Amino acid sequence: MKTFFIDHQNELLTSSVVIILVIILKLILTKTVRKVGKLGDFNPVRTNLIVKYISIALTIITIATFTLIWGVNYKDLGVLVSSVFAVIGVALFAQWSILSNITAGVIIFFSFPFKIGNTIRILDKELADTDAVEKEVFVIEDIRAFHLHLRKKNGEILTYPNNMILQKGVTLISTYNGQLVADIDEN
Repeated sequence: MKTFFIDHQNELLTSSVVIILVIILKLILTKTVRKVGKLGDFNPVRTNLIVKYISIALTIITIATFTLIWGVNYKDLGVLVSSVFAVIGVALFAQWSILSNITAGVIIFFSFPFKIGNTIRILDKELADTDAVEKEVFVIEDIRAFHLHLRKKNGEILTYPNNMILQKGVTLISTYNGQLVADIDEN
């Protein structure tokens, strides 16, 4: 055991530094995301979801860094990685919309101008009620990783994919405290 520590002293020291850096980076990124969530008055569940995504990304980067530090045989690693990517590629191609909705969920967290409780109108002709003269108006009930929950005037809940909300025009009718947009513009 003693010879292992002596023989791999550089690798152990470098691995320790990487672990410390990753922990510090995770703490900084988590604190930043939580601060953005608090300043933006985001739902804590959404903030925790973004923190989870950051943790997963840092774990993958750490594992990749360890393979470089410990000098894993690249030929064997290449076969393993190519096999894993082949399986993941087929799975992601089959589930591309899930991946795009997760990505849209992250984008919505940081740059979506609407919050839970806001009244909006989505400029989507498929959502327009054929009997109504005016397009449908929704209240944002919840924003999740894959979709938004929108409540219609009649109380029905519509589940709308995150990637679609980024592709369609959205009009803000009123804020979550009931203040009309025209009143906000005058102040």
